[in-house]
Amino acid sequence: MSNKIKVAFFDAKDYDIASFDKANRSGDLKIKYFETKLDEDTVKLAKGYDVVCVFVNDTVNEKVINSLAKKGVKLIALRCAGFNNVDVAHAAGKIGVVRVPAYSPYAVAEHAAALLLTSIRRIHKSYIRTKDFNFSLNGLMGFDLHGKTVGVVGTGKIGRVFIDICRGFGMNVIAYDKFPAKDADYDYVDLKEIWKKSDIISFHCPLTEETYHMVDAASIKNMKKGVVLVNTSRGALIDAEALLEGIRKRHIGAACLDVYEEEASVFFEDRSGHIFEDDTLARLISMPNVIVTSHQAFLTEEALTNIANTTINNINEFLKKGSCVNEVKA
Repeated sequence: MSNKIKVAFFDAKDYDIASFDKANRSGDLKIKYFETKLDEDTVKLAKGYDVVCVFVNDTVNEKVINSLAKKGVKLIALRCAGFNNVDVAHAAGKIGVVRVPAYSPYAVAEHAAALLLTSIRRIHKSYIRTKDFNFSLNGLMGFDLHGKTVGVVGTGKIGRVFIDICRGFGMNVIAYDKFPAKDADYDYVDLKEIWKKSDIISFHCPLTEETYHMVDAASIKNMKKGVVLVNTSRGALIDAEALLEGIRKRHIGAACLDVYEEEASVFFEDRSGHIFEDDTLARLISMPNVIVTSHQAFLTEEALTNIANTTINNINEFLKKGSCVNEVKA
């Protein structure tokens, strides 16, 4: 038992526990699941562990990293692709950081398509109506995807799968990426062209200093009137207040959001019995042309299996070799 790798697993949900217990059938890891998120107050729970396993809304800043290092923690294992919540530069030389770069691009891309279709064909509204035996079609007018232009921001694995889906609907594709794919058979344009020409814009890029609030009041003004925005990437790509104003002015036709820039204290939790204090999110949800899901795009059986297997492999590889193919470096 003493030779087992000890893992403190933060922000654990039932589906996490099920998938990681299945992946850890050999028992190589001794995992302690904590419901709480990792932050400056809860980092004390990591004492005595070799590894902390964290997710998108855990806080791994300078103070947390210093505390983890003092406690002898050797590795921060992200069970997600994004790492904007980790101060990677400060972790360098103190503690390793690994991630899951690709768990299921199909899961996220398909969810983006599902949000888009639900929004433009008013499926969510029709569902609610028929539950009340209201079969009127008034107010349910949508539009065809066929022939529309979709601007895809970010053409990594998820973005490319989303492009394939869009092409299946007969859409015209234009794309933006700081590092364009050399083998792409679609047109790359700059962001100004994305804003100007797209009927639908879908975001599939990481959150960096450069992409923070790439959708703001100025960029919204340059978009087509009636544009539909789809974000299954990171919430802070979009300035929520600017988005709300764009919807109010009838410039943005619809917004499909699986992420939100202030989601950390809200998403993944049941807030139905509480007074909701985030006025911006409450106003967005109240809008008839906004759909919000709570960072759900990754949630498929296939993705959870890949996340668990890759995370466990990352932990074993790093602790045995001192490095890992999925290591994040500053």
